[in-house]
Amino acid sequence: MYIREYSEGDYSSILDIYSKSKLDELKYETDKFELLPLDKDEARYSQILESDVYVYGATDVIAFCAFNGSEIRALFVHPDARGKGVGAQLLEFMLSKINGVAILYVAASNLPAIKLYQKFGFKISSEFMTTYNDVNVLANKMEHL
Repeated sequence: MYIREYSEGDYSSILDIYSKSKLDELKYETDKFELLPLDKDEARYSQILESDVYVYGATDVIAFCAFNGSEIRALFVHPDARGKGVGAQLLEFMLSKINGVAILYVAASNLPAIKLYQKFGFKISSEFMTTYNDVNVLANKMEHL
């Protein structure tokens, strides 16, 4: 397995990983969410397109990440590949590419992700209200110095 730059041939894999993973980050919320596929979510899709995107996998892509400047915008691992350190490897990779303070945003209720980020030195710097598919979500901004 290895990390490489995204290519157009990875498009369907990224859409699949996102669709199978996005709602997992919101499963600790009290509200229920309906998936808005990445290619239908104009704001998130445009953020991914303007980012540096990398995929993880040899023949099959099992995860992807994206960052723009110092902002980590995506880190998604296919459910079948979780618990094997893939997310941690992608996070380490992005941190090695980012100069200065890295930032990311995470649902405040997603304690497993927050704990992972804290293991890598991220700290919660603020809390704010955002939305996903028109439903309010309390989120944390996290920074890595």
